[in-house]
Amino acid sequence: MATQRLNQITAHLTTAPTSAVSQSAKIGQKSPNDVVIVCALRSPIARAKKGGFKDTLPEEILAQVLKAIIEKTKLDPKLVQDVSVGNVLTPGGAATVSRQAVLYAGFPDTTSVSTINRQCSSGLQAVVNIANSISTGQIDIGIGAGMESMTKYYGPTAMQAEYSDELTSFEPAADCLIPMGETSENVAAEFKISREKQDAFAALSQQRAFAAQEKGLFDEEIVPIKTKVVDAEGNEKEIVVSKDEGVRKGVTAEKLAKLPAAFGDGGSTTAGNASQVSDGAAAVLLMRRSVAEKLNMPILGKFVTAAVVGVPPRVMGIGPAFALPIACEKAGIKPSDLDIVELNEAFASQAVYTIEKVGLSLDKVNPKGGAIALGHPLGCTGARQISTLFTELKRTGKRLGANTMCIGTGMGMAAIFERE
Repeated sequence: MATQRLNQITAHLTTAPTSAVSQSAKIGQKSPNDVVIVCALRSPIARAKKGGFKDTLPEEILAQVLKAIIEKTKLDPKLVQDVSVGNVLTPGGAATVSRQAVLYAGFPDTTSVSTINRQCSSGLQAVVNIANSISTGQIDIGIGAGMESMTKYYGPTAMQAEYSDELTSFEPAADCLIPMGETSENVAAEFKISREKQDAFAALSQQRAFAAQEKGLFDEEIVPIKTKVVDAEGNEKEIVVSKDEGVRKGVTAEKLAKLPAAFGDGGSTTAGNASQVSDGAAAVLLMRRSVAEKLNMPILGKFVTAAVVGVPPRVMGIGPAFALPIACEKAGIKPSDLDIVELNEAFASQAVYTIEKVGLSLDKVNPKGGAIALGHPLGCTGARQISTLFTELKRTGKRLGANTMCIGTGMGMAAIFERE
């Protein structure tokens, strides 16, 4: 059934809109109206329920990252006109607490704030929303951010208590409620992604992340976060979280092969080849190029374009395989032209499918590891990937990068960036 639906939508997903290339920033060219990235920082990613942020609210983490953006760039916070925050799980859409975080971080009440929930791509969508506001002349300076505490809000309480019987009697709508782990199993079964491939990919993610962490390759993008933890006896202690907590030493495919399937006998998705439940925040400062130059701000690179597509909900993980080629076409390039691709590893099954479907070189995908090793705080990841991407582009002298991810309920998103 999924293959039939996929065939039905493939025709219009494989071609970008006719006018799209002319509306995107031109790669290799500079314009005063380019949307440029001035600073991209993130918190460490902590393990949900048991890590350094288990007693910390997401807005408290975000506030410290926002403060670090101001401190690093020396930007007058009064110049920031709008902030968009991606979040998935916080009650009330995180609207009130995001505004609190922005004000607490030192921005004046003249800085407006909105929140966005496009599930796993919320952080990236927040950045794209700000980029679009700059490109259309609504603002000159803004911040796209993301935050999530899966410690505080992940679980049954994050789901609605009631769903429409009428809507869920329609199969595609009912498929939107399939648990994410089961969609991973559907991808593996439908597209024949073996357990061996999944475990090999997951082991590589951990190995790359461990090597990068040992070499300090994440240090430039990470803001150490001061917070407090409460032990089992109720004692409170102040700590500083400075490193991603999910990275493990000595992970091999052979060790992962011993883990049981997480979603029923005969399955291939396990705790070792799926993304980790995590807490964290990230923020990206964007400006119009002419304004950044006037303010003598450092320019990391520019936002080129983005694309979002829909795919069958029961195989939601395949979204990047369709979003990334469209984003590349809009940018006037091929996927093979990309130097680095930050592909969110929601599950190894969908990551392997995307790599094979698009024809990506594994050497270019997540060179410092991905969400299987680092963790996936849902609303944060899309913004987090930008900080990871630009530090690696800078370190290696590479130029073109992309962020892409699958999205719950059946979507995919991708964005193209160019380093200065």
